[in-house]
Amino acid sequence: MRLLRWCAGAIVLWLVLGWIAVVTLRFVPPVTSAVMVERQVGAWLHGETGFQLRQHWVPWRAIAPNVPLAMVAAEDQKFPFHHGFDLDSIQRAIDAADDGARLRGASTISQQTAKNLFLWNGRSFVRKGLEAYFTVLLEWTWPKQRILEVYLNIAEFGNGIYGVGAASKAYFHTTPARLNAAQAARLAAVLPSPRRLHADRPSAYVLRRTDWIMRQMRQLGGPGYLRRQRPDTRNRSENRGSHRSNTQPPNAR
Repeated sequence: MRLLRWCAGAIVLWLVLGWIAVVTLRFVPPVTSAVMVERQVGAWLHGETGFQLRQHWVPWRAIAPNVPLAMVAAEDQKFPFHHGFDLDSIQRAIDAADDGARLRGASTISQQTAKNLFLWNGRSFVRKGLEAYFTVLLEWTWPKQRILEVYLNIAEFGNGIYGVGAASKAYFHTTPARLNAAQAARLAAVLPSPRRLHADRPSAYVLRRTDWIMRQMRQLGGPGYLRRQRPDTRNRSENRGSHRSNTQPPNAR
């Protein structure tokens, strides 16, 4: 019984500390992320002597408006409207898996931010459960702009390259404020597999995906799309699916 009380107390303490961290990071730029720490430790353990982790914080005001739009167009077009989870995409992924297709990801930008910031890579049920917990905390505590700002600063864009600040410098020799729409789309195009795909040496697939992302950016109506409000619960059933592209992104070969 005492052991159970200790375990319950430890779980409650961990959940409270997680909530405190989320509240703090609404106002304070994170100096690193769990995924960055995991990658650095992995490099040490595997003897990657030449590995260098590059990342620096860039505030929202210093990022060109096309950059967050490109990420939303590529990764999560319902981002301004959902509450952390895209239930339609989750259901489609489950249906595809039931039909024999490989289970594909259906994570929103909110979920990816929660995972990258607080957790580790992997597909275990424990990690997915913790990801859901932190996603709810982020959506309750942070405005959408803050979620996207942190995502832009901790997403992986290449081997050891995290955030749009480091990616802009490494691939285009410029700053996030000077990225044009094509460069922003190119960065977004490598997000499915940033260690295999390259923004500076784009494959045919990356070029196709870049073109697709740019079309989506135009169809969404430009950066003003990110300032739109979530529909209220009364209209959610009418709006469901209205902010999803009519075309599918190109498949990797």
